Amino acid sequence: MTQKTNLKKLSVTAMLCALAYICMFVFKFKVGFLTFDLKDAILTVIAFLYGPIYAVVSSVIVAGIEFLSVSDTGVYGFIMNALSSAVFTATCSVIYKYRRTLAGAVFGSIAAVLSMTAVMLVANIFITPFYMGVARSDVAAMIPSLLLPFNLVKGVVNAAITMIIYKPITTALKKVGLSNNATAKTDLKKFVPLAISALVLLAIAVVIILFALDGHFEIISKK
Repeated sequence: MTQKTNLKKLSVTAMLCALAYICMFVFKFKVGFLTFDLKDAILTVIAFLYGPIYAVVSSVIVAGIEFLSVSDTGVYGFIMNALSSAVFTATCSVIYKYRRTLAGAVFGSIAAVLSMTAVMLVANIFITPFYMGVARSDVAAMIPSLLLPFNLVKGVVNAAITMIIYKPITTALKKVGLSNNATAKTDLKKFVPLAISALVLLAIAVVIILFALDGHFEIISKK
């Protein structure tokens, strides 16, 4: 039974990693020299289902595939992508592991947004100067106007999408016999207002990206 369960976990993880890659490949937001996609939302579903180890490994794998296929940012992009996704998904899953409720998922998502933002600000301070060939003080000057709002909005977008897609994905997995995980059980009466709230947050975040941060979106990644 354990072997069968592990095989199901690996199968679901592989499918969701593939879906995360497709999301990354098909659709990206660009703000200045920074980009983000929607793969963290898919990876967070893995995190909620199977815990932090699966979350971190999946984050590194998907970032690695991106690095080898469509990335134009080299090793720098791989490190930043893997770090961002791993921190976001692991934070969600660690909190949810000890509080397996809808409130726990929401709290985990909020904590993930904040922790990912903090870690990426530090990572930008130390890594971006090497990538862009600029002084560390120049990168620090970008924190209030670009790096901080960018990472916060990125986190909010992925957290909101996670709240919207989690129940449909886990319900579908249960119907085809690929999951009997208790985390798939969510009261529809609680899910609907949560999904509506997430959609509102998502709409606000997109407006901020397009107008406040002067960003744009790109369909189909280009080298």
